[in-house]
Amino acid sequence: MKVKKITFLDTFPVRSAVLRQGKPIETCFFLGDDDAETTHFGLFNDNNLIGVASVFKVQNENIEKNNQFQLRGMAVLSECQGKGFGNVLLEEICKFAIAKNAEVLWFNARENAVKFYQNSGFSELGDSFEIPEIGTHFVMFKYFVV
Repeated sequence: MKVKKITFLDTFPVRSAVLRQGKPIETCFFLGDDDAETTHFGLFNDNNLIGVASVFKVQNENIEKNNQFQLRGMAVLSECQGKGFGNVLLEEICKFAIAKNAEVLWFNARENAVKFYQNSGFSELGDSFEIPEIGTHFVMFKYFVV
């Protein structure tokens, strides 16, 4: 199993299969995907892309830290879920954020993924909210010592 940097276009097959099922491929593009400061990661098992995640240099106005990064589009193919692959990917994302001197990594987690992130030390911020046509989400975050 290996995590390596990929392009935003490389994320689309996994984003589509896991996060945007039944929606047009264009919905897999996130604002900022093509920014120079955005980094995309792929999780490979036997050279097969099974998971993706993207890290954006984005501030959350409800978090009082300066050097913030947002995790978006983290997804592991359904047939590979529950086997620890997501933990490997998330650990690499955290290492990347720490190497960038991040004070906090935050994201909008789907309701069904909250426990997964809590098990990795992330906390909820505020109440749940709805993303139209996607579902219930919670803002989650983790502070890093800089």
